[in-house]
Amino acid sequence: MIALLTGKVASKSPDFIILDVNGVGYRVQIPFSTYYELPEEGGEVSLQIYTHVKEDLIALYGFRTVAEKNFFQLLISVSGIGPKLGKDILSNCQVGDLSNAILQGNLSRLCAIPGIGKKGAERMILELRDKVQKLELSVPMQGGARQSEPSGIREDVASALVNLGYRDLVVKNALADIQIPAEASMETVLKQALKSLMK
Repeated sequence: MIALLTGKVASKSPDFIILDVNGVGYRVQIPFSTYYELPEEGGEVSLQIYTHVKEDLIALYGFRTVAEKNFFQLLISVSGIGPKLGKDILSNCQVGDLSNAILQGNLSRLCAIPGIGKKGAERMILELRDKVQKLELSVPMQGGARQSEPSGIREDVASALVNLGYRDLVVKNALADIQIPAEASMETVLKQALKSLMK
């Protein structure tokens, strides 16, 4: 069972990275919060790994912090939440905010996460409240630094976010708050939009 990998980033996307560990490339699925923290391609990184084994599949999920991995394991212990949805939940809500929403029984915050309906949110609160309390997670409230980007990129980013499960109107509102300098890359804009959506 793989629990930790350290290697060079061979390639990366908001959804997964290829991690080169001594010449072996591991495909590791990641939440956006981990993607933000990755070095450029060729840089070295250590990821906490959760190994998901099914009859016909072995999938690796990677996290920058132990707290994030622990929370992921809590999420997938809830009936109806598998590893993919658990990763998507962490992509849309930071651990501290998610912890708060569960402890406070904040249904509207949880229902705002793509893939989580009212019943799923109620189940999360019911099954995880006591466990989250034991984790004693502090809530780091991070102010978002605003960045900007160019105009052909805006459509590409909007399309990527819609494909990730965000509604059109939510995406438009998030992108409306982002300014666009000529030298900005799609990756930069996507990071900023996702940070805005995760608040």
